[in-house]
Amino acid sequence: MQTLSCRVAGKPSGTGPLLEVRSPYSGELVGTVTTVGRAEAEAAVAAATAFTATPSKYQRAEILEKTRIALEARRDEFARIITSEAGLALREARYEVGRTVDVLRFAAMEALRDDGQIFSCDVSAQGKPRKIFTTREPLRCAVAITPFNHPLNQVAHKLGPAIAAGTPIILKPSEKTPLVALRFAELLHESGLPGPMLSVLLGPTHEVAEFLVRHPDVEVVAFTGSVPVGKRIAATAGYKKLVLELGGNDPLIILEDADLELAVTLAAEGSYRNSGQRCTAVKRILVHEAIAPEFTRRLVAKTAEYLCDDPMLESTRVGTVIDEASAIHLETVVKEAAAAGARVLTGGQRRGALLQPTVIDQVPRDCRMVVCESFGPLAPIITIRDLDDALTLANSTAYGLSSGVVTNNMQAALKAIRTLRCGTVNINEVPGFRIESSPFGGVKDSGLGIKEGVIEAMKGYSYVKTFSLPWA
Repeated sequence: MQTLSCRVAGKPSGTGPLLEVRSPYSGELVGTVTTVGRAEAEAAVAAATAFTATPSKYQRAEILEKTRIALEARRDEFARIITSEAGLALREARYEVGRTVDVLRFAAMEALRDDGQIFSCDVSAQGKPRKIFTTREPLRCAVAITPFNHPLNQVAHKLGPAIAAGTPIILKPSEKTPLVALRFAELLHESGLPGPMLSVLLGPTHEVAEFLVRHPDVEVVAFTGSVPVGKRIAATAGYKKLVLELGGNDPLIILEDADLELAVTLAAEGSYRNSGQRCTAVKRILVHEAIAPEFTRRLVAKTAEYLCDDPMLESTRVGTVIDEASAIHLETVVKEAAAAGARVLTGGQRRGALLQPTVIDQVPRDCRMVVCESFGPLAPIITIRDLDDALTLANSTAYGLSSGVVTNNMQAALKAIRTLRCGTVNINEVPGFRIESSPFGGVKDSGLGIKEGVIEAMKGYSYVKTFSLPWA
């Protein structure tokens, strides 16, 4: 058990009540955090906006690279922190640390890159012998609010690009998983990040998160989380940039010509990895009616390989969801689907926050499980008549984040890419496939179309300055 403090301008801080963090699996107290209030939030903004000694591109890259090396050396320690507070299987936590290492590597690379442009001004009759140049300037203060489901990688995806861009940032991590975020902040500061460039705050919502979102000196708010909270941020943030990633209801479309072995593997991995708690997890499996019986039989058999147990065991492949209340909710939506005519073929049993990976067949198209985002290890199967039927169904929800299509027909793949209204379409891969530097984000209730990923996020944390010079 560890006791940590919030960090204002890099220094331990906090006079508020202790926040207790408990294991979703055992209920054991795994850590406490000293919280802060409005005074500390105001101090964090003041420190960020007053900071002018921005490290050079080289220095920022060095800080990120040193942090990467330090994290590599402590990979297992950080993975165990994630598992203890989030309940994710240890193998999933190790994978997350690996992804975070990639974020730091790519952010260090991008910190060195110059994406400015040069425009000659003598290219029109109205022009002059001048040249226009563009460069990127850091913002004065950013705020990032991150969720519980990727408690390290989501944090890194906010902090890494901000540091690479030279923008001071205030992080408000999830109260359910704050320990790894605070340890990561310590690592950054130990690697040379100036204190005012990063504060990590936890405390009452109205005194910390809402106060920061509304603060006039905060120039960008980056948020990953639920649709209601994201829309509330959009309504209250005022005149500032917003980068909102609000979840998904991602389909995996499996067409008649699909490689069945590949389709089953993608369906299982997409539905069960990270306990199904990913915005890009497979939430709906849309299978052509001609192959649905054989696909379903194989998926049930495959699901037996995903052992759901104590997340600290090396053999466990599916840990808990974030808490027992979430598991109860998932259990409820499974029962609702069954009452509406669906068949639970395997799984569905709950023990505390553990929910067994669950295959549900003949799921009605209008039941809550597939209309809303079910954040857990569920694999609901819906049969489709053809590609057009699948595309109509895939586009029918309020979300538009990612999707996957399993087919060997290039024309079908291209039609799906053109027709699906979402931020990402992956052919013969899970909806969530990406690398940490590639653009990521959705439309509709999944976001405003503004992308994350290291390169795009750096644009969100900076602005383009244009200047011109006389040029003979």
